[in-house]
Amino acid sequence: MRAEVAVTGLGLVTPAGHSAEDNWAALCRGRSLAASDPELAGLPVDFSCQVPGFDAVAELGRSLARRVDRFIQFALVAARRAVADAALDPTSWPAERVGVVLGVGSNCLSTYANEFGHLGAGRPERVSPLALPRSVPNMAAGEVAIDLGAQGPNFITSSACASGATAIGVARDLLRSDTCDIVLAGGSESGRSRMTATCFTRMRALSRQRERPELASRPFDAARDGFVLGEGAAVLVMERLTQAKARGVPAQALLRGYGAGADARHPVAPDPAGAGAVRAVRAALADGACAARDVGLVNAHGTSTPLNDAAEAAALTRAFGDDVPPVTASKGVIGHALGAAGAIQAAYTVLALRRRLIPPVANFQGQDGEYKLDIVASRPRPVDTKTAISCSFGFGGQNAVLLFTAP
Repeated sequence: MRAEVAVTGLGLVTPAGHSAEDNWAALCRGRSLAASDPELAGLPVDFSCQVPGFDAVAELGRSLARRVDRFIQFALVAARRAVADAALDPTSWPAERVGVVLGVGSNCLSTYANEFGHLGAGRPERVSPLALPRSVPNMAAGEVAIDLGAQGPNFITSSACASGATAIGVARDLLRSDTCDIVLAGGSESGRSRMTATCFTRMRALSRQRERPELASRPFDAARDGFVLGEGAAVLVMERLTQAKARGVPAQALLRGYGAGADARHPVAPDPAGAGAVRAVRAALADGACAARDVGLVNAHGTSTPLNDAAEAAALTRAFGDDVPPVTASKGVIGHALGAAGAIQAAYTVLALRRRLIPPVANFQGQDGEYKLDIVASRPRPVDTKTAISCSFGFGGQNAVLLFTAP
């Protein structure tokens, strides 16, 4: 018998707020949070979804806030809140049995851009000695471990926009193998640098709706023209269900299945038929010993790009046949947090199962293409299900699917 793995705590820092309650309220309103971004002023795409009111100094203290980049700041705050939500005390937990696995696609790039500027100007002495340790992706996990005293396995996963979901799947395996008793798993990223925005603009991946950015992110809608940059972090506290029960802490959800695989086809474009995504969905169902008919909610990757949404619609139709479960996609509200997106989405899936409610997709009016999904739109929809999947797909054709059930 494989150990059942429970989610016992959640920490969220996103454009929808700094708490699970604020995030859930914004999701259920179903309105996009995209707005003009001063950081991107003067660029062809000058809007994003920003984390509001984030005061790193107030949250972390001046010294720590200055030492780390924004994506690490988010990870630290989300991890602290997840640990508190799980009623854990880092001063007394079994430190060597506590792991940290976070998904980071890249980093926020702003520090690199500034430091390369010094080098390009012939002033190497101006390059900060902290340029690397404050910016390299692994330091998100490293700083969380330092902050909370977690001495178990510590690393990041980097599978582009599937990174956060991959981290949660790997964390589940660390618990099942008895390598850890507790794992802080999730993802963090801030994609609001001028370099990141420019790169995605040159790839024609971002929406160009500058006049009305609040209408730009519209997953699965026929009028979609690209995604909206976002940022944020989500951390889940994961432990074996038997341990959670022994601690007297309720499970918020169970992670029953995890499936992953590669398209092995194209660097940035998905397989139009969604073959790799189909394999990941089926692998998650098989891993969780779950029939497709038992799934009552799909939290879709739903980037709002023409190719990705079409491929995901095809994949879900192939995986579930004529009875695809209701579909939601949070990127319509909070934009695309890149490496953190899968972790944020996983946290939202847990919240949806707890509340038995599916949040609506922002800006959705109607679908195009051959495959039509049951998109939840306009208002939240009550759902009587104990099982949901969360889908994440990334550059390189990397696919990850998580299967959650109510406890």
